[in-house]
Amino acid sequence: MRVLVTGGAGFIGSHIVTSLRRHGHDPVVLDALLPAAHPAPPPPPEGDFHRGDVRDPETVRAALRGVDAVCHQAAMVGLGKDFADAPAYVSANDLGTAVLLAAMAEAGVRGLVLAGSMVVYGEGRYACPRHGVVRPGPRTPADLAAGRFEPGCPACGARLSPGLVDEDAPTDPRNVYATTKLTQEHLAAAWARCVDGRAVSLRYHNVYGPGMPRDTPYAGVASFFRSSLARGEAPRVFEDGRQRRDFVHVRDVAEANVVALEALTAPGALAPGVCTPYNTGSGDPRTIGEMASALAAAHGGPEPVVTGEFRLGDVRHITADSRRLRDELGWRPRVDFATGMREFAHAAQRPSPTPA
Repeated sequence: MRVLVTGGAGFIGSHIVTSLRRHGHDPVVLDALLPAAHPAPPPPPEGDFHRGDVRDPETVRAALRGVDAVCHQAAMVGLGKDFADAPAYVSANDLGTAVLLAAMAEAGVRGLVLAGSMVVYGEGRYACPRHGVVRPGPRTPADLAAGRFEPGCPACGARLSPGLVDEDAPTDPRNVYATTKLTQEHLAAAWARCVDGRAVSLRYHNVYGPGMPRDTPYAGVASFFRSSLARGEAPRVFEDGRQRRDFVHVRDVAEANVVALEALTAPGALAPGVCTPYNTGSGDPRTIGEMASALAAAHGGPEPVVTGEFRLGDVRHITADSRRLRDELGWRPRVDFATGMREFAHAAQRPSPTPA
C-alpha cells in the first residue's frame, strides 16, 4: 500500500513511516518542516518526500499522486500558551484537514487514518456513589487556587471515582486544541459520507517516547519532565500529582496506525461513510506523579517537585478504554510502562525551538 503520511517527519509521524516500511508498505512523506517543530531541520526522510504545507492545495495534490490511503498526522499540538494561539490552531488543524480532504476527494483517495486525541472528551468517566455515572463541569479557578483539584458530583457535590472512558462517551472539548481535534473528526466524517470513504480517528492518549520535542509549550507533559531532567532540574508536577493519564509508547501508536491503515482495505473491517473513533492507550493508567517519579528514577534524578500550580483548561482524569481497537482491529500495545520510561529517560529528544 502506498500511504501519504502528513507530518511524516514529526515525532509520531516519523515512527509511523518506520512502521509502514517494516510492514512492507510504501510511505510518502509530506511535511512543512516548520521551525516550531523542527528548529534544526532533519535530513529529508528516505523515499518520496514532499516539503510543503498541508494547507497548500497544489502541494497536497502533488503528494497524493499514486497514493492508496492517507495517514494525517500534521497538526499544531498541545495546550499552547493562551487564547491568542486560537487562529494558528484552527488554521493548521482544521483548515489543513479541509484542504487535504478536498484534494483526496478530487484524487479519488478513499481511505483516511486521522491522528485524533483523547482531549475531545474533556474530563474522563466519573461515577458518583449516589447518582451513578455523571459528567462534572469544568473546574473553577477558585477551586483550583484553593487546591480543590478533584471535580465533585454536579448533583450532590460528592467525591467521584474516575474510570475508563470509551468511544461512546459524549465529547466535551475544553480548550482550543481540543476543539480543533473534534472538528477534524467531523470534517473526516463529512468527507467519508460524501465520497463513500472509510475513515478512522485514533484518539491518542498521552504519547511519549524517543524523538519527543523538548522545551516547548506545545509538547506533552512527558516531554516537559524529560526536558527538565536533561537540564539537571527537578520535574515540576502541577496540582497534587494525582491526575490520572494513560501513557502509551510512540512505537505502539505507530503500530496502531499501520493496523488501522490495513483495515481500510480489509473486507468488512470498517464501515464506509463514517469516521470510526478508536481510543489508543496502553490500558495501564498511571498518575502524573507516578510518571514523573519513574522517569526521574530511571534518569538518576533529581526527584520531582509537586508544586500545586495549575493550568486552566487542563482536565483532572482521562484514561482510555481501548478494547474496541483491540477487539475490532487486533492491535496490542507491546511496551509496558516501566520499560518505556527506562528507555525514554535516556532517549534523544528533538532540539528546542528558537525563541521568538
